[in-house]
Formats: sequence, C-alpha cells, structure tokens
Amino acid sequence: MLKVSFLSSSLFLALLSFFFTNCEKSGKIQKPNVLLICVDDLRPELNSFGVDYIQSPNIDALVSRSVSFSRHYVNAPSCGPSRYTLLTGQYGPPSNNALFIRSEKIAEGSEKIDPSMPEWFRSNGYTTVSVGKVSHHPGGRGGEDWDDENVIEMPNAWDQHLMPVGEWQHPRGMMHGLAHGEIRVKASDMDVYQAAEGDDRIYPDGLMMEEALSQLSSLAENKEEPFFLAVGIIRPHLPFGAPRSYYEPYKNIELPATPHPEKPDGQTTWHRSGEFMNYNRWGKDPNEDSLFAIEVRKHYAACVSYADAQVGKILKELKRTGADKNTIVVLWGDHGWHLGEHAIWGKHSLFEESLNSPLVIHYPGMENQGIQTKSMVATVDIFPTLCDLTGLEIPAFTQGESLVPIIDNPETPGHPAFGYFRNAKTIRTDTHRMILHNDGFVELYDHRSSAKETQNVARDNPELVARLSTLLGEKLK
Repeated sequence: MLKVSFLSSSLFLALLSFFFTNCEKSGKIQKPNVLLICVDDLRPELNSFGVDYIQSPNIDALVSRSVSFSRHYVNAPSCGPSRYTLLTGQYGPPSNNALFIRSEKIAEGSEKIDPSMPEWFRSNGYTTVSVGKVSHHPGGRGGEDWDDENVIEMPNAWDQHLMPVGEWQHPRGMMHGLAHGEIRVKASDMDVYQAAEGDDRIYPDGLMMEEALSQLSSLAENKEEPFFLAVGIIRPHLPFGAPRSYYEPYKNIELPATPHPEKPDGQTTWHRSGEFMNYNRWGKDPNEDSLFAIEVRKHYAACVSYADAQVGKILKELKRTGADKNTIVVLWGDHGWHLGEHAIWGKHSLFEESLNSPLVIHYPGMENQGIQTKSMVATVDIFPTLCDLTGLEIPAFTQGESLVPIIDNPETPGHPAFGYFRNAKTIRTDTHRMILHNDGFVELYDHRSSAKETQNVARDNPELVARLSTLLGEKLK
C-alpha cells in the first residue's frame, strides 16, 4: 500500500514548469534529478546559520536560494544509524553497522526488507550513483579495509557506489586520512588536527570530489534518464585536517566563548570524548587548556570551510552542465558535534549539540528562496520529501513526513523529533527535550528557559514526562 502525496498548487506549477523546460524532442517529460550532498559531523557551524565568523560562501549561496531548516534533528548522534534513517526513511539499529545488519537480513531472506531510498528511485527509472561517504563506509563496502566487493552495505541501491582512494590505499584509509596519504593506524600516533600546505587534493575530499564531478558530468549528458547522485564529504570529521589556506582566515580571529562548557551534574549522556581524546593531542586537554580548545575550534572551522569549497565545486559543475535547471539539491549534515559544550568534544550524546544539524532544500523555480524556517523536522522526513518533489509515490513504510508543506509555507508547524543512542532515547518538542534512559532515569530540559539543557526539571513536571514518555514509546517501539 502506498501513500500518495498531493502537491500544493504553487509547488505543482513550479515543478511542471521545470519539467517542461527539460522535455526532449520525443515529447518525453524528464523527472527532476536529485543531488544529495552529505557532510560528515557538520553542526550548524555556518555563516548562513548564524555563526558569523565562519567562512562558508558556497553553502551560504545555496541557502540564499533555498529553504533551510534551523531546527533539523537527526535520529542518532553517530554516522551509521543517522545515515540508516536518511537512506531508508525508517528508524533502525543504534550502531554504526546498522546498514550492514540490514544487508545481512536481505542476504538471509528470512524477512521482508523494505527498499532503501536509492533503491526506490532506481526502481522508478533513476540512475543512482554514490561517491564518497554516503552510507557509513565510504564506497559502501565492508571487509577489513572497507573494499570487499562481497560485502555490500546497501544491496540493490546503487548503479555505482564509488570511492577513489589514491595514495590513501583504501576507503578505510580515506576515512581517517591526513595530508599526502597519511593513514590512521593507531589514533594516538595521528595528530588530532593539521593544516598542511597544498591544494585541496592533498586531503581525501579533494580527490573524492574529482570523481564526483566526473560522475555528475556523465550523468548530466544522459537526457533520457534522471539521476540520483549522492555525494558524501568526509570533513569536518576527525582528524581535523584541511589545507592551510582554509585555516589562515581563522588564525588570528577571536572566537566567542563556548556556552555551558562545564561537565553536567548527575546522570546524563555525557561521555569522555573518547574518539577525540584517542588522537595525539600533544599532552593537552581542551577542557583544561583554553588556548588548545580555541585551536581545536579553529581547525574545525577550517574543515568546515574546506567542506564548503567542495560543495561549491559540485554546485558549479551542476550549473555548467545545465542540469541545475532540473535538479533538486539537498544538503544534509549527518549529525552535530560538541565543541566543548557540556565538556564534550565529539558527538555521541543526546544533547542538542549532537542532534541538531543543517538541512537545506532547493529546487528550480521554488517560490520561497532564502528563507530559514524554525519548523521542527527530522532526517526521517527526507525520503518522503524527495518522493513528493519528484512526483514519485511515497511508500507507506517510510516513517517521516513530507516537508513540502513547510517548503511551500515556512510557517507551517513541524513535528517532534525522536532520537536514540546506546542506553537512552530522546524526544525534542517545540519547547522541551526529554531523555529517557533504559534504566528509567529521566532528563527533562526546558528550552524556553535560559538554562536550556543545563538544568534537569523532570521532577517538577511529572505530567509532561508521562506524556512525552508515551510519545516516545509509540514512535520508537
């Protein structure tokens, strides 16, 4: 059974307009293409999202002609489960191997597994290609070095799933690579940040983007079939390495103070930032060394600017090919990242900083451009939204909602966002965040208060806790 969506009149007319401008001589109407840009560990650390010291001109330009979502939430503060939900439209396992678990079930054939988003588009006539880190493993394969052709992360999804490796030897090396082919063997032997001299290609994303541009050029030449191209940019994922030219603008600036930098009292999802702390930090701890903390933040900013430059390249190529006139563009951050808030340097918590990430949606001829909505939305909504925008039927198994009504009217209310990780799950409403631990302990934070997520008010609001617990139970069974 399929859910059929109905476009608003203004959106319908806009879509018809760009469909007909791309008709072939045969009289066929080509469906709109999709360009999905995934950026790893990107919190809303962008100029267009209110962080004025960040240099992100290419994403900012995209935002200026799009509807962007300042209150977009992922379902999990980790790459694997967040990408599972993006690519399936469903909530899933909380671990980084979530898509591999799904793949094993498909191989076993013991139960019906719903098609993924790229598989759904592929079955509806789209050529589907992924380049870079789209699923959890760049290139979408398993094995020791993530290049085993017999271990596919997303069966039946992609016509091609690609990851050039160059001097980094294999996809695993690319994922945690630094300049000039340096591969992470032991995290403690690899610097937590780096800014080497050279062009974009001395770091993995520069090489990856060359392949993405080549694929886009080839896909755009085929006027008979629409394409679904997903491009996954690794930075600003650890280690924070980017060409020095991207660090220079931040070298001498003064950064604003980090809000609520103290370790929270009582039971929370705080953690010791193990991923970050495992790298070589030259004996420094950012929670104790303020100058080192500032340097970490500057190198994260440099990586954001480097990622932004890669976004600029793919959007420039899209325009050069002329495919921009018939392509929906989605830019998505797979989760947030703490830069010292709550004394955390990383993700993997259920605080706001781990779960809030950028979402930007653009399509040709859209009426509302340059509008940032405060409507609350979630990653699980992207699959049905892209179906809606391309005119495909929305499959009944998707657990999100189409964002077309919000795109058409940014004042349209959103919906609560649900999340989970390891031993707890959370619900974010317009006014509160509740975190329910598996042992029954509850955190409740009032976002109308200046204290926000630093003061647990669960004991004072038993009725609200009960109501939100019921909602969590209904959504995350």
